[in-house]
Amino acid sequence: QVQVWESGGGLVQPGGSLRLSCAASGRIYSMHGMAWYRQTPGKQRELVAATTSSGSTNYKDSVKGRFTISRDNGKNTGYLQMNSLEPEDTAVYYCNVDVRVLGTMTLESYWGQGTQVTVSS
Repeated sequence: QVQVWESGGGLVQPGGSLRLSCAASGRIYSMHGMAWYRQTPGKQRELVAATTSSGSTNYKDSVKGRFTISRDNGKNTGYLQMNSLEPEDTAVYYCNVDVRVLGTMTLESYWGQGTQVTVSS
């Protein structure tokens, strides 16, 4: 039906930057909400940033001013620009998208496989 994948993770030193990308493909009529989550071993997945189709955004308090979520609806893609990275940002980052599926026109949620971000000197 719909596939979602993330890219752009890696190893970066504290204070550095990374840009994560999220791409959705398949039977997509329209893309609605899009969000980035992260998870570390033994902890629950937590919301980092989210954006709606109208462009409104919200962020986890600890990333405000450092991370920026954006999207390109025409390409069914999204991004998470991460600046001033801290060791506490180390996690697997997941993209979640809400799409209206072509044909059924149902609104469904899909996850990517995750991309590792490691912040360490």
